[in-house]
This record gives sequence, structure tokens and C-alpha cells, in this order.
Amino acid sequence: MRSKWLNIILVLSLAVNAGVLATMGYHYFRNGSLAPSGPCPMSPGDSHLYQSLGLSNLQLSKMEPLAREFHGRLAKLGTSMEEEKESLIKVLSQKDVDLAKIEGLRKEMAGFQEEIQKEVIAHIMESKKILDAEQQQHFFDLMRESMRGKNPWLVKTGGNG
Repeated sequence: MRSKWLNIILVLSLAVNAGVLATMGYHYFRNGSLAPSGPCPMSPGDSHLYQSLGLSNLQLSKMEPLAREFHGRLAKLGTSMEEEKESLIKVLSQKDVDLAKIEGLRKEMAGFQEEIQKEVIAHIMESKKILDAEQQQHFFDLMRESMRGKNPWLVKTGGNG
């Protein structure tokens, strides 16, 4: 009877481990297949979203440094995320996979993703302060279209923030 329980526990443990690995693999490949974002997901090439809003010179003088700082922070976070992805690949490719190390890397990557989201939201909030009501409406209309996949100018960059 004791042997039967040990076998059941072993099978359940293996099933849970297989489920965790399958989930992590799915998320890794799903996120890895997305187009890598540049410094600003809403600015293809040298143009920026704010340039299509008809900003005054005063607004531009406020927006440009804000955008530069944002791009710099986002680039640093993106570099850190790429380093973690590389570490994850190394750990996953080893003969004896360390599940605890994988989980630690997954948590670090989730932390970077959270920081990126916070940066994007903070940037949107700061940009919004510079825009007048009509520009804000246009800005959020473009964002809405981007999230729905209806604005090819934004979609081709993978931008949503």
C-alpha cells in the first residue's frame, strides 16, 4: 500500500513539474515571437506619435526632453530583460535543469515587465499634462486604434503604449 501511495505522489509531482515547464515554455515562445520593441513602441523610425498631434513650440520643448528620458529608461529596462532571456535560455538548455533558478529568472523577468508597464503609464500621464483637450482626445484615439490593431502606423511597430 505504501508503494502505491509513493507512486501516486511521484506521478502527481511529475505532472505538476511538466505543467510548470509547459506553461513557462509557452510564455517564453509566445513572448519571444513578438517583434522586439525599439526604444519607443509608438515611434516608427525618427518620427514620434507626439509629432502627429500638432504641438506648439512650447509643447514640443516640453515633450522632446520627456520623450528622450523615457526612451533612455525603456532602453535600459529592455537591455536588462534581454539579459534575463539569455540567462533563461542557458538554464533551460542545461542537461540538469534547475527549476528553482528558472522560477527566479521568471520572477525577475516579470519584474522588468512590470517596470516597463509602469514607465509607459507614467510617460503617458506626463505627456497628457502637456496636451490640450483636443490633442489628448486625438492621442487616446490613436492609442485605442493601436490596441485594436486598426492603426497600421502604430501596429507595425508593435506599439500599444
